[in-house]
Amino acid sequence: MTARGMKKYRCHKVVSAAKITNIDNEISSLTLEGTHGWIMDRLWFAKHQPEVGGYFVRYEDGYRSYSPAEAFEAGYTLIEGEE
Repeated sequence: MTARGMKKYRCHKVVSAAKITNIDNEISSLTLEGTHGWIMDRLWFAKHQPEVGGYFVRYEDGYRSYSPAEAFEAGYTLIEGEE
């Protein structure tokens, strides 16, 4: 649903991302598929409320975010051969 008067946009950003395989809320830690764990601050956890199966996303400017799997997989395609 679009709000009246708002325009639609398509995403064209290149991001680094990994699927979250485990979360330890006590120490604000994420375990990411194919990587090591990441310690995030409690404010990040409170803001993004990550869930296992979703994606930890890092933008080119360094901003770190969370995306539910369905939204991420619908909006991004893996760039083969790049890490």
